[in-house]
Amino acid sequence: TSAALVLLGGSVAALGVWKWLGKKMVQRKMEEARRTRDEGMKKMAKAVQQFREQVPSVQRDAILSLPLLELAGKLQEGSLSPRTVLYTYLEKVSALEVTQQTNCLRHFILECEEQLQEIEGHKEKGLLYGIPVSIKDHIGHKGQLATCGLVQFLGTLMEEDSVLVKVLKRQGAIPFAMTNVPQSLFSYNCSNPIFGQTLNPLNLQKSPGGSSGGEGALIAGGGSILGMGSDMGGSIRLPCSFCGLCGLKPTASRLRWVLALPFQPCPCQLGSRGNALGIPCALGPMARDVDSLALCMKALLCQEMFQLDPTVPPIPFNEQVFSSSTPLRVGYYDTDGYFPLPPCMRRAVKETRSALQAAGHQLVLFSPPRVPYVMTELFMKTCFADGGRSWLDVFTGDIVDPGLKSQVNSCKIPRLVKKLLALLLKPLQFLLLLKLKDVAMISTCRSVKEMWNHHHQIQEYRSQFIAQWKELQLDVVLCPVLGPAFTSGYPGKLLTAISSTMLYNVLDFPAGVVPVSTVTEADEEELKLYKGCCDDPWDRTLKQAVSGALGMPVAVQCVALPWQEELCLRFMKEVETLSRDK
Repeated sequence: TSAALVLLGGSVAALGVWKWLGKKMVQRKMEEARRTRDEGMKKMAKAVQQFREQVPSVQRDAILSLPLLELAGKLQEGSLSPRTVLYTYLEKVSALEVTQQTNCLRHFILECEEQLQEIEGHKEKGLLYGIPVSIKDHIGHKGQLATCGLVQFLGTLMEEDSVLVKVLKRQGAIPFAMTNVPQSLFSYNCSNPIFGQTLNPLNLQKSPGGSSGGEGALIAGGGSILGMGSDMGGSIRLPCSFCGLCGLKPTASRLRWVLALPFQPCPCQLGSRGNALGIPCALGPMARDVDSLALCMKALLCQEMFQLDPTVPPIPFNEQVFSSSTPLRVGYYDTDGYFPLPPCMRRAVKETRSALQAAGHQLVLFSPPRVPYVMTELFMKTCFADGGRSWLDVFTGDIVDPGLKSQVNSCKIPRLVKKLLALLLKPLQFLLLLKLKDVAMISTCRSVKEMWNHHHQIQEYRSQFIAQWKELQLDVVLCPVLGPAFTSGYPGKLLTAISSTMLYNVLDFPAGVVPVSTVTEADEEELKLYKGCCDDPWDRTLKQAVSGALGMPVAVQCVALPWQEELCLRFMKEVETLSRDK
């Protein structure tokens, strides 16, 4: 018996040592990643200093203030050189004006100087000739990491560029920075244990949104003029809403990245490994204005894209649709019936509706069908079809970010316990307080037959939605987007608040965000009276999340039918113009 006890004690001690060694190794990897980032920043700062000594007369502020279309024009005509523009933006970032405050940068792309030399030798100038472009952490770039904020991916560099990066380069763009993301990408906060928390440059108490939060912070802080993000539940649109930017989530297959990953990708890198048929992940541009988005789409929808990735439909950008001035028939709503948004976001829809009507467009009330069903049965069930097991796998041997701990713990609860909790707590209004709201919603597909039936339900819902749209003869839809920017830490407490954006991922409709206003003192006063749906802890948490946002951007969402990105952009441009004319 004593021998057995000694053996047991030794085993426990060995297990403890093994875990301690594992944690030490994780810490070393994270420290090395941060050190590599810091060394890259020092190298860039040195290169920028050398450029400044060689060319001391650069009008830095004038270049940084140019809209993308004007900047592109000056680069095309030769009045500005790609070298001057690149080093101007590198200086803005490497001087720590943006990165020190917000922690938005993951790594500089040191190879950007090679790309600069490459385009300087070209006779033909692409549409993005000389434009510095930032890209989200997990978009494959040769020689760079694609971490998703996870330690397990720190040791593996991309062996080649993804299709998206190849096309950007062929159009003359210079990818120069990779930006921070939330751990696993499954969050609209922007924090991971490796590179830390990213903050909103407009208010450092606020989150920049996510998962393309590093992009949002870098562009809003003036450190980038054009960025590429991805969106599977609002990951382009939420950072744009929080940071006062324009962003487009296209129909998922209109742009494809074809990740060049030298390892088995995780669900967060492909959108969802087992369920990509249900809710695909879309790539899209983020910028300061709608014209920038249109130029980017025009550049990407080219022969190179169609040749490199034959699965992308060969549909070039339709300039005629984007430039049209024909009055539109616009459906609108200011609530989706699932998650009541703060007063300022509904005000934005009402004011935009009135401005559109005054400009000669026809406005029609539209009610999106069964959004609670979409959120609980379609979206969450797709993301967690296996009970979250694939998602949990990516955290093996990793440190879980504090903002994700409640979701990770939710997925660890046995399926039977989840079902019992869902039944017991359904009548109660204290789900958020107990952090069990999302647990109750996570259901699984128990068989292949059930999975196929689930995909069929998504297709049925899409058909119903399109039929309702067609019945009203709509061109586009105007609707709210989640905002204003949440105080840091709150996105993790309100996972299901993303219904306004998530709906159009399930539908796979192109959807964009345009800032139209800012939070006023009257909005803050009205927020004090906000009770949401039931004035329960969930609603009160939202109230806390968005309070103290005076002066922060307020945006609306613009939506079109699948494959009509040009019409969506045209509508966004109209909204942008009217909001600026107020």
